[in-house]
Amino acid sequence: MPEGQLAGRPTPEQMQGPFYPVAKPDDRDADLTRVKGKPGRAQGQVVYVTGRILDLDGSPVSGARVEIWQANAFGRYTHPSDTNLAPIDPNFQGYGVQTTDGGVYRFKTVKPGSYPAGTGWTRPPHIHFIVTGASSQLTTQMYFDGEPLNASDLLLKDTPDKERLIVKLTPPPADAEPGSLIAQFDIVLPQGKLKFK
Repeated sequence: MPEGQLAGRPTPEQMQGPFYPVAKPDDRDADLTRVKGKPGRAQGQVVYVTGRILDLDGSPVSGARVEIWQANAFGRYTHPSDTNLAPIDPNFQGYGVQTTDGGVYRFKTVKPGSYPAGTGWTRPPHIHFIVTGASSQLTTQMYFDGEPLNASDLLLKDTPDKERLIVKLTPPPADAEPGSLIAQFDIVLPQGKLKFK
């Protein structure tokens, strides 16, 4: 969405969910496809998730802390409360954090799988975000365009302005890993809403 259309409109907030890491992994850099000390790479479609963190005026927020966490390509979180029988991928980091430079962030990850969330409810692929600026914080989730489960997701379908949480996957630039995809997700922080963990 063009920057002018983002100004004044905070990104829709969504719940943190039950699988925020109980203990953060030792390796928590911006590349979730590899775990330091392990030779393998995470299974699944590589996706570069990138975007801008903006304030309500549309200005970039430098120094914002961006956390993401997600299920692996099979739909499983590395979390003690996840009872999904899908396999854990030992080469998938599952959580990453970075600080924006000029308001820009970039993670390398894999497209998460869907997973059962209750009787008759399967969550679509999504990535969780907590973004903390100097005076505000936002918790939200990013979804992928074209996923059939988006329409019936109990969290997404009742979210006002939900189309702002859905991104298209596009071909990568020349400097990205061949066969990877790009997800552009710009986030506008609300004003004066700061929580402390």
